[in-house]
Amino acid sequence: MRILLTNDDGISADGIGALIRALAPVHDVWVVAPETEKSGGSHSITLKDSIRLRLVGDRRFSCRGTPADCVWVAVLGIVPSPIELVISGINHGPNLGTDILYSGTAAGARQGALMGVPSVAMSLNARPPFDFTAAAEFAARNLEIFRELGTDDHFLNINFPANGNAETEPQITFPSRRIYRETLSTHTAPSGDLFCFMSGTPPDTHPEQGSDCMVVTQGRISISPIHAHPRNWVSIEESYRGVRFR
Repeated sequence: MRILLTNDDGISADGIGALIRALAPVHDVWVVAPETEKSGGSHSITLKDSIRLRLVGDRRFSCRGTPADCVWVAVLGIVPSPIELVISGINHGPNLGTDILYSGTAAGARQGALMGVPSVAMSLNARPPFDFTAAAEFAARNLEIFRELGTDDHFLNINFPANGNAETEPQITFPSRRIYRETLSTHTAPSGDLFCFMSGTPPDTHPEQGSDCMVVTQGRISISPIHAHPRNWVSIEESYRGVRFR
C-alpha cells in the first residue's frame, strides 16, 4: 500500500518515526512533514508564498508549510499516484474533543479526506517519555480497514491511552466537549509593544458516556469518525458499528 505520513510535531518527531519503522518494511511509505513544529496551527494553508520542500531521505521531504500544505502538495504530485492512505501523527499528546478544531494533526487527515484519500489522525494521550510502539502496531494491523472505510466525507481521529498494548480494546466514539478557561496577562515593552500571554487550568471536559475523552480515560482506544465537510450533517458513526479493529 502507498501511504503518506505527515504530522504537526515536525519531521524529526518520534511519533512519525514510530510509524515509519512499523510500516516501511512492508509498504511504500512516503513522508511529507513540516520542517518545524506546527502544533495548534489548525487547518491553515499557505496562499501568499511558495512552499519549500527539501529531500531529507529516501521518499522523505521536509516542508516549510503547514500539515495541510504537506498533504496538499503530496497528493497533487510530490508523491506518485495513487496515494491509498494518509496517516497524520502519531501526535505527542492527545487530540480529543473540540481540540481537533485547533489541531494540525487533525488538519492533515482532514485535508487528505477532502482530496479523496482515506485518512487517519493518530495521537497518544500521554506525557513524556512517549512510547508509540503500541499505537504504531495498531496502525499496521488495521491499514486495510482504514482504507476500506475511508471516504471524502470524513476522516478518523484516533487517540491511544498512555499504557496501551496489543490487547487494548478499541471503541467507536464521538468528540467530547472541552471548554478552556484561559486567562490573559500582558506586558508592555519599553518600545511600547504589547505582549500577550495565555495561561489557565486544564480544560473542562464533559464526561459523556461513549465520548473520546471518557473512553481514553478508561484505558481504551478511541476511534472517532469526523465529518470533513461542514455541510455534512448525516451521522457516520453507525457505519462503524460492528467493525472489528484488531
